[in-house]
Amino acid sequence: MRLPAAVLSCLLLAPAALAQSPTPLTIEQVMADLDWIGPPVEDARWTWDSRAVEYALKRNGSPIRDTFRQELSASAATRVADDARDTLGAPGAVFDGKRQHQAFVRNGDVFVRNLRSGALTQLTRTLEEETAPQFGSDGALVWRVGNQWWRWNGTSVAQAAQARAEDDPDKPKSEDLLREQQLRTLSTLAHDRDMRQALRRQEDRWRKADPSRAPAPVYLGSKVQIEQTALSPDGQWLLIVTQEKGAEAGRAGKVAHYVTESGYAEDQEARTLVGRNSPVPQALWLADMRTGTAKPLSFDALPGITSDPLAGLRKAAGKEPLKGNRAVRVESDGDGSGAAIQWSADSRNVAVLLRATDNKDRWIAGVDLANARLQVRDRLTDPGWINWSFNEFGWLADNQTLWLLSEASGYSQLYTQRGTERPRALTSGQWEASAPVPAADGDGFYFLCNRTAPGRYEVCQVDLKTGKVAEVTALDGGVEGFSQSPDGRWLLVQYSASYLPTQLAVVPANGGAARVLTDTRTAAYKAQPWIQPQLVQVPSRHGAGTVWGKYYGPARTVPGKRYPIVMFVHGAGYLQNAIAGYPPYPREQMFHNLLVQQGYLVLDLDYRGSAGYGRAWRTAIYRNMGHPELDDYLDGLDWLIAHHQGDRDRAGIYGGSYGGFMTYMALFRAPGVFKAGAALRPVADWTQYNHQYTSNILNTPDLDPQAYRISSPIEYADGLQDRLLIAHGMIDDNVFFKDSVDMAQKLIELHKDNWSLAPYPLERHSFTRADSWLDEYKRVLDLFNDALKPAP
Repeated sequence: MRLPAAVLSCLLLAPAALAQSPTPLTIEQVMADLDWIGPPVEDARWTWDSRAVEYALKRNGSPIRDTFRQELSASAATRVADDARDTLGAPGAVFDGKRQHQAFVRNGDVFVRNLRSGALTQLTRTLEEETAPQFGSDGALVWRVGNQWWRWNGTSVAQAAQARAEDDPDKPKSEDLLREQQLRTLSTLAHDRDMRQALRRQEDRWRKADPSRAPAPVYLGSKVQIEQTALSPDGQWLLIVTQEKGAEAGRAGKVAHYVTESGYAEDQEARTLVGRNSPVPQALWLADMRTGTAKPLSFDALPGITSDPLAGLRKAAGKEPLKGNRAVRVESDGDGSGAAIQWSADSRNVAVLLRATDNKDRWIAGVDLANARLQVRDRLTDPGWINWSFNEFGWLADNQTLWLLSEASGYSQLYTQRGTERPRALTSGQWEASAPVPAADGDGFYFLCNRTAPGRYEVCQVDLKTGKVAEVTALDGGVEGFSQSPDGRWLLVQYSASYLPTQLAVVPANGGAARVLTDTRTAAYKAQPWIQPQLVQVPSRHGAGTVWGKYYGPARTVPGKRYPIVMFVHGAGYLQNAIAGYPPYPREQMFHNLLVQQGYLVLDLDYRGSAGYGRAWRTAIYRNMGHPELDDYLDGLDWLIAHHQGDRDRAGIYGGSYGGFMTYMALFRAPGVFKAGAALRPVADWTQYNHQYTSNILNTPDLDPQAYRISSPIEYADGLQDRLLIAHGMIDDNVFFKDSVDMAQKLIELHKDNWSLAPYPLERHSFTRADSWLDEYKRVLDLFNDALKPAP
């Protein structure tokens, strides 16, 4: 099942052998535009006949992506010509129950392919964006355009459903004394009204009796706004998500742009701050398109809906106790957790993903269509917070069995459930299952798994009958994603390695040797003898067990020599960087090579709160951000000193975003331990950050002010005694530049004089310009060299 040794050696650059005589790197080289590395493969998919794959590559020096097609029988890919782009498929294709037809959306239009003949039928040609195609059991296809739904029955396309946030024109007017007076005293007005109503009633009868007519819109009233809809494949039932029209979402922040084309300073409206208004509660409706009526679905059946997990904090803050149900929202499409509403192909079953706005519960509920009420299928609750990942769900081919991911065991695992039965675990263990896809033959699932080590991912399969789990790929743990071929015989696998951006390989669906299709790296990048990072386990003295990390060091250390240390902190908090695949931080990885060449040891940890290690690892930072993570880095420092000749007196730390926040916490809360730190785009005060992220971990400032005081670096700024560099993009609309301005003012008030601030006027949260990267990291390198290297 493994790649041939010669192929793997070439792909991974044989770093152990090459690193003995490295070519000196320069900061200009490692911070250059990433085009010098070569483009990663994007938007990979199969052609309809399973004989070729298509993918996109970014042009060198341009944002334009070209599409390439490679036949499995060929040795190389060819670029698809501009006048042949009408032959392309698209990612996200769906299949009918017998896998005889495929539907996909290309350039916003819907296409259907007959997989037996290859005939392609274009169903739409509009300037709108069609989305969410789904086949029904009868072979019909539905899709959405905004809140309008369309249906193809195999021969023609017709509008199938539309919801409107308007009052029904036939609805009786609310009582108005002046109107009633007019109609009572002036018979002509009353007669005209009666004739209008008679016309509308007759038009409604004709519409219902005429199968060639589109169904009438469903009217929900003018006091709501429609957030999303989902139509059953047979076109009868429409689920509608609404919220109060004009509900106050909180005052938006402002991001000032000083360097502009106009020459004037300009303001950009950005996100609201945490707790400035709770997320707007949502409602769920069931509409019957045969009658044009809609009924609200009560959330009363959701277990725990009336209990308040924040009651203690609410009481301590002097707030009124919760009355009635907790606020609920329907998860939005495209949020990374899969679609919020999933219909079975036969339209008899539907499941909806619901989440309490206090972040403590998520429910998957079915709908009793005949009686318009929710039926709870699964509840996941957590005193910390429910993960925004691992919430995918759907229906098996029998249209009765629901499948779902859940962290109920403490790790994301795959479950099936029928009716009111308890979910049955298909997988188990202290590892994570993710990205599940039912197998084309209906016998099981394919999914990503990290069974051998937290940072090593392969494609696994599980048999529905036996529950047997097996790894299908053996790509050294670097698998990022996969898709089945239309005929079900092959898997197209996206994989990578430490110095190998995303590439493609084809593997037999039941396992076997992988055939590598692409290697898009440039010759210059492949020629560099990169240092292969070691995946290491750092023992914890602070109750964490093992902290996984990546270690970069010299091939051989000099006996008796002590080496300066740089510790890197990844961003996002909930992110995994100690992985076998290509890192989210390619520039930083190259920078670590440069640091090692200049005599440093580098350690990058997946501290508590990181992804890939289960629920308890993620929620270990609940109401206490920056404290368990710092303990993990102090343990990492001890490990470097004990095992790799690290010098305790010459240690530095750096990172961006969450890594910048942690750099603050390290310098402020452990003064003297790290002699220098670079806080890049850092959070200084969590009360200034967004609601979606922060309220999960710290609740809200009005209910849990102590959690914000404990977790915000600005509260500890008086502890600064070592060298600090702050670098921040001035048009950052994620972590506002204001955070760094506030911190600067705090340090001024505290009379600190060993810090500096580098602003970048044209950069947002993620820098996009090579000159900004270079300027920033020259400052970081100078900081470490000045503070951590011995004097000449």
